[in-house]
Amino acid sequence: MENKEMNEVRELEATEKVSKNFIEMIIDKDLEEGKVKSIVTRFPPEPNGYLHIGHAKSILLNYGLAKKYGGKFNLRFDDTNPTKEKTEFVDSIIEDVKWVGGDFEDRLFFASDYFDQMYEAAVKLIKKGKAFVCELTAEEIREYRGTLTEPGKNSPYRDRSIEENLKLFEEMKEGIYPDGSKVLRAKIDMASPNINMRDPVIYRVARIHHHNTGDKWCIYPMYDFAHPIEDAIEGITHSICTLEFEDHRPLYDWVVKELEYEQPPKQIEFAKLYLTNVITGKRYIKRLVEEGIVDGWDDPRLVSISALRRRGFTPEAIQMFMELCGVSKSQSSVDYAMLEYCIREDLKLKRPRIMAVLDPVKLVITNYPEDQVEYLEAPNNQENPAMGTRTVPFGRELYIEREDFMACPPKKYFRLFPGNEVRLMNAYFVKCDSYIIDENGRVTEVHCTYDPETKGGNSNDGRKVKGTIHWVAAKTALKVETRLYENIVDEAKGVYNEDGSLNLNPNSITVLKECYVEPSIAGAQAPDSFQFLRQGFFCLDMKDSTPEKPVFNRIVSLKSSYKPQ
Repeated sequence: MENKEMNEVRELEATEKVSKNFIEMIIDKDLEEGKVKSIVTRFPPEPNGYLHIGHAKSILLNYGLAKKYGGKFNLRFDDTNPTKEKTEFVDSIIEDVKWVGGDFEDRLFFASDYFDQMYEAAVKLIKKGKAFVCELTAEEIREYRGTLTEPGKNSPYRDRSIEENLKLFEEMKEGIYPDGSKVLRAKIDMASPNINMRDPVIYRVARIHHHNTGDKWCIYPMYDFAHPIEDAIEGITHSICTLEFEDHRPLYDWVVKELEYEQPPKQIEFAKLYLTNVITGKRYIKRLVEEGIVDGWDDPRLVSISALRRRGFTPEAIQMFMELCGVSKSQSSVDYAMLEYCIREDLKLKRPRIMAVLDPVKLVITNYPEDQVEYLEAPNNQENPAMGTRTVPFGRELYIEREDFMACPPKKYFRLFPGNEVRLMNAYFVKCDSYIIDENGRVTEVHCTYDPETKGGNSNDGRKVKGTIHWVAAKTALKVETRLYENIVDEAKGVYNEDGSLNLNPNSITVLKECYVEPSIAGAQAPDSFQFLRQGFFCLDMKDSTPEKPVFNRIVSLKSSYKPQ
């Protein structure tokens, strides 16, 4: 092969290597070395709240890896802590995972389905001399654990016999002992530099009703013990989790090693998605819901997946956003503007563009026939001619945006003012002759005359106008409510105060109850979305909108502060 061709091959190989993230490189190596034959990944949420945008990264990463390597993807609920778990959260998570693009088909699992196997695994550790029943209180266990600079000390119950530990653990299961009186601990190393390895608790007594198993159990496994067992039972090859679990990996590996699984899963950590100036903490969102500051976990000002769906975001926009964020080991923050950029990019060629007036003032064309209604042709999307055209009714009385008229305009104001001529979009030139104000000095009507020779928005005599404004015909317009959203957080102050309270934006929602849109959207149903010309992208609210009273959420404005790299 000639040198030039060799160089091209090397460049191609280098490009391919760079295009893969570090997790894919690990999987490639495991496949090449024969450590695994097929890939199985999972998304393992705890059903104690609604999923947020950060979870979408984990869903799409795990599903994407399984799809790329022709493997399998599981949705598994880590429901080992029934204190905060609800069926409501299970149902919402299933819906969110499907919507965002994580296709788990019939591979839906619950950790609680493995409670019998987890119990037997604990018994196995006791028989191997690797676990013991401890009667120290939670506070005493913390005291015995030591610090980051000082080793811990052994529990006085650490050297109980295997027989005694088996008997006590069986009695824990039978409900003989009160909650919190005894725990089962792994016997590892109280002098380990990793505090997670200092004889961690792996089972506790807790009489709590479970959403899946009812009252069958009064002992429950701890997450760090249960999770590797779940992965091993399901044949997970690569357990992808976030960086806060990196210090827990030695315990994960210890569990699967001591339980002697033939194909132990491998834990790999990646950096979480941190989005600037948003609230993702479940306890904070719960407080906002309970105090009525938001109208639920799906309030469009939040970044839960259900809130983004209600706001009008699309799965494709979320997927684009995650691709731009990438996968790495380094913690970093992403500007919310990037997410807004992705939804604009996804919608701009897909959605019809219509005229809508959110802050209306009436415009009367005094020389237009009073009873006449004509239908003008308008493109559905100027950037995508394939979407075709529609007809828009036009008449003597119209609504225009209040900001499109000024009685005493500043310089370089090219919209309507007395004596000025503008173009009505897709219609005619009109010239402002006069206006009417009420007793408060507020403009109530603008009177204009039109030039019938300028139909379609162009003049035959070559004269030009600098301003073009949109409108809707008053007689045929549909009245709607619109909701304009800002960040629920006061961005100037940051999300949290020193005392842990939230800095909330008092203007995070503006409700406009008297808006008018052209009748072409009649019959639209939530979550249908449109671009309101000059206003932004809007969708019908799936909770509050009805055919009799349409309610539109602004998904995003048309202006972007994000510049793609």
